[in-house]
Amino acid sequence: MKSIKSVFFITLVFLCYTNRIEAQIAKNSELFKTLKQNDSLLFNEGFNKCDVNQFETFIASDFEFYHDKHGITNSKEAFMLSISNGLCNKSNTIKSRRELVKGSLSVYPLYNKGVLYGAIQKGEHKFFEKQDNKIERKTSIAKFTHLWIKKESQWQIKRVLSFNHKMQK
Repeated sequence: MKSIKSVFFITLVFLCYTNRIEAQIAKNSELFKTLKQNDSLLFNEGFNKCDVNQFETFIASDFEFYHDKHGITNSKEAFMLSISNGLCNKSNTIKSRRELVKGSLSVYPLYNKGVLYGAIQKGEHKFFEKQDNKIERKTSIAKFTHLWIKKESQWQIKRVLSFNHKMQK
């Protein structure tokens, strides 16, 4: 009886593991490349260069952002206000930069009766700060999960989970 339970358990673990691998799409797929490009525009242009139009484009109207250190942001309006008054405030002497951890990005498509309607994008990113043109310093590294929803041909982020923030070494 114990050997049957052991075989069942090992089979169950194997099936869960292999299904998990198969759910992630290939890094050369069109969906992966599209969302990686969107991530780049949102962060390399929007976050790093304060091109607020990138946030306007990619953030859904019913946006929610869950951050393990700064709490919940319940709307696009509140998020845009925090970007304008904080990160991208013209008088801000601290400039922040985000860098995607190479190889950490993964994408999982979401279907409704065979029709692609969204995707979950997961990865890790590093953050850096530079104050008054001094030397840039490492700040944190964190994990993120983005829920992207496709409306017509436009992809937008509806939900963000930003968690496991730790100081970089």
